[in-house]
Amino acid sequence: MRIAILDYGMGNLRSVEKALERVGVDADRTADADRAREADGLVLPGVGAFPKAMSKVRELGFDELVAERSSEVPVLGICLGMQLLFESSSEGEGATGLGLLPGEVKPLSADGLKVPHIGWSPVRWRKETPVTADLGEAPPFYFVHSFAPAPAENEDILGTAAYGEEFACAVSRGTVYGFQFHPEKSSGAGLGLLGNFARICGDAR
Repeated sequence: MRIAILDYGMGNLRSVEKALERVGVDADRTADADRAREADGLVLPGVGAFPKAMSKVRELGFDELVAERSSEVPVLGICLGMQLLFESSSEGEGATGLGLLPGEVKPLSADGLKVPHIGWSPVRWRKETPVTADLGEAPPFYFVHSFAPAPAENEDILGTAAYGEEFACAVSRGTVYGFQFHPEKSSGAGLGLLGNFARICGDAR
């Protein structure tokens, strides 16, 4: 089984690659859309600004790749990669996203707390899915972000966290998953999450 990590030049991809390898995955970091098309699962990571990221994603043809393959193989968006799954973002001059999930990415409403939100916060699951199996009711995950998505459909919200105010930090629709936190930096809970995603990819083969 091979999971492709989409490399569009934004993010600490090596950490994601190493974490996937620790849970037994053949992780293939690539900027080649044709090569990624043959993988059993796709991971879209990312750190930085939404408009620049979408420009890079389109330049490499990853927008068409994810749209095409999301109905055939599991897709996981991490941090900025999760935000890109949505229709749009108000960050900077604004930009259109991949549109796999309805909703907009907006500045984090922190109720007076310092932004960005950096550190560990418990995540409370809204529904049961295979990707959250055996992780407990409110495991801690590591966050670094100033924006968060506002899903248009409540059923797409997989989990929430709180930083001043509650926000959606995990989403799922079918076999499309997104996490605002960094599972690759979240110790045992993060590895458990990635291991569950790998099993979903294996089951979908």
